[in-house]
Amino acid sequence: MPAERSPRPTAGRPGRLAGLVVVALLLGLAAWSVAALQPPDPRPADVPAGEFSAARAFEHVEAIAARPHVAGSAANEEVVDRLVRTLTDLGLDTRVQNAVGARSGGPGEARMARVRNVVAVLPGTDPSGRLYLTAHHDSVAAAPGAADDAAGVAAILESVRALTAGAPLRNDVVVVLTDAEEACLCGAEAFAASHPLATGGVVLNVEARGTGGPPIMFETSQGNAELARVFAEAAPHPVASSLAVEVYRALPNDTDFSVLLEDGDFTGLNTAFIDGAAAYHSPRDRPERLDRGSLQALGDNVLALARDLGGRDLAALAEPAADDATYFPLPGLLVGYPGRLVWPLAGAALVAVAGLAWVLRRRGISSLRRTAAAAALALLPLVLAPLAAQGLWRALVAVRPEYAGMLDPWRPGWVRLAAVAVVVAVVLIWYALLRRRVGPAALAAGALVWLAVLGAVLAAVAPGGSYLAAWPALVGALAGTVAALAPGCVVRTLAALLTGAVALLLLAPTAALFFPAMGLSSAGVPAVVVTLAALALLPALELLFPDPSAEPGAARRRLAAAAVPATALAVAWACVAAGLAVDRFDADHPVPTRLAYVLDTDRGQARWVSTETTPAEWTARFVDGPGELDIEPPWLAGRPLLTGPAEAADLPAPEVTVASDEVVGNRREITVRVTPRRDGVRLVDLDLTVDGDTVAGSRIEGRAVPDGALGTDRLHVTFHAPPAGGLQAGFSIEGDGPVTLRATDGSHGLAGLPGYEPRPEGVDVAGAHGSDLLLVSSVTELG
Repeated sequence: MPAERSPRPTAGRPGRLAGLVVVALLLGLAAWSVAALQPPDPRPADVPAGEFSAARAFEHVEAIAARPHVAGSAANEEVVDRLVRTLTDLGLDTRVQNAVGARSGGPGEARMARVRNVVAVLPGTDPSGRLYLTAHHDSVAAAPGAADDAAGVAAILESVRALTAGAPLRNDVVVVLTDAEEACLCGAEAFAASHPLATGGVVLNVEARGTGGPPIMFETSQGNAELARVFAEAAPHPVASSLAVEVYRALPNDTDFSVLLEDGDFTGLNTAFIDGAAAYHSPRDRPERLDRGSLQALGDNVLALARDLGGRDLAALAEPAADDATYFPLPGLLVGYPGRLVWPLAGAALVAVAGLAWVLRRRGISSLRRTAAAAALALLPLVLAPLAAQGLWRALVAVRPEYAGMLDPWRPGWVRLAAVAVVVAVVLIWYALLRRRVGPAALAAGALVWLAVLGAVLAAVAPGGSYLAAWPALVGALAGTVAALAPGCVVRTLAALLTGAVALLLLAPTAALFFPAMGLSSAGVPAVVVTLAALALLPALELLFPDPSAEPGAARRRLAAAAVPATALAVAWACVAAGLAVDRFDADHPVPTRLAYVLDTDRGQARWVSTETTPAEWTARFVDGPGELDIEPPWLAGRPLLTGPAEAADLPAPEVTVASDEVVGNRREITVRVTPRRDGVRLVDLDLTVDGDTVAGSRIEGRAVPDGALGTDRLHVTFHAPPAGGLQAGFSIEGDGPVTLRATDGSHGLAGLPGYEPRPEGVDVAGAHGSDLLLVSSVTELG
């Protein structure tokens, strides 16, 4: 199908040199916008007392993350004591909340924990409300938790020290350092449910899901317009995106912040740095791996926001605003506008793209039919480019199977660049094959159609993300219209530069943040953003392709056109080669492995269990294929499992003693004590089954099990940090049928088990809750 052209098909076409200059400028702009996200250099300990110092904060990180300190452990008791001393020495009224937190996991499921929250108050001079600074002080069982979340605790401690060195704030500042976040978010639940200071206010929660990168304000309460404005004005490093808020709200992930929002009395902001995910929850989450620049940026933001919010009228901010804001980062600042403008901008983008199609028809450049066909063809790169990026990761896993269970490699930088280059190569190949048959203008307009449509779809389902497509579509369509109405070298070059600049300023930082957020194991998701950017860049990329009127010889033109996508492919494979060469497994960057041991003492049977999809060489010594377990241990239930036979160890199951069993009214009330008989037990799992009857109520260690977990013929409760003397549990059952209780206790560490072989150098525990979990179980018939 020959391309339709105006009588002046190439009039004013910029030369190849101009094209190279435009593309170089756009690449520089993309690099600048991504570099602007990066955290600053850490500041030394001798900065003024009223400022945040990463060096001073890092001393707290070293002390807190000296070793793993899971909830209920002796190490965590030491952390709690240190936090109390530190905050008390700063002049805050500091108390420890000893309580039991409880969370429903849905019908028949609950998670509970005995918690020790550290709560301290810095009183204000004339409070209009309360500002809560929150982080969690516990770690997972396998990790020292330097980043997650010693960094958050340290950022708050150093910020509070700086606050006490300055003028008193108007509002009360309540420091809440929660326990058992890693286990079940139970510390935050216990605070919200029963602490007298949990009356509501504005929360600044600090988290980590990695060891570095820019701290991202990734979650807010509903109606965030005013809080987003405060963040944009006050935060020295305002990295945030309303798209991230929309994405996180759709994910099944939670933090302490989620629990406080569920309570209904709190508004606020949630921040975390997320790069370096390979060390997340693993033994490598040590102080020396923590990026101190990330700690500096985190602390700078916490301190600045605490000062700002500490002096504002919090009564208004403690209530949701009328709507959510749209906001996104530009170099050095956060740009935002009211949510009510989302639909007008999305509509304007649709109208502008339709206007561009009409102008192209009027100018004889492309018919409406041809533009529509180009839009349909634009679906190809939108589908194929993300698939190619995902395929790149699968190819890497095929080459290096140890990647199979990882979110990201230890050193992901080169491979991320490779994924970007693969996406660009797919788009360029598509463009090179179609530009002569369909026409450059039609293809560019067809691509903008999908950007405009996506902007409208997002406006409907995720308004905070609509800007990502609506602005590039709107600006691209307006610039393309001007270029079509006033053809000329300068106009065409400026139109291409403006279109590309807007697209890259919006999309390049988003892609840069999405790669660590999703990991290369889900590279197809950030690749969608890269694909949108590449499609918006078509007018600029067209400047690199040969001009048919200027270069004689079809063969030479075809060769010149093929050189552009071939260059992108060459860059992609060079980056892959560099990534594989740089990212080698060693003692500091080990192969992650997951292994658990499950012992059923009633049958005298044991199994090795792993949640690895493709077992590593070490793991394969223990498991021999897919399997199932008769019991449903915590963190292993409901997942595809690899299992293998294991020798039954001589370990005692928890002892179940019936304290009382009586009928009260139409209910049977049973009270039991479950006592672990092994050292180091950090959880007790209770799985109660009633034949044909209903579990109507339950209290464990004096705390009622949430109603959402009741009302079925089964109750499965995992209780973390059980008391040393045993766990008291009461069950209220409607009916008189048989009752069965399976009690399982869990500890961390597999050393000493029969048949266990220690991991060799370069192999370590994966960052997963079920890694190195030792579970011992038995069943008691309660009649």
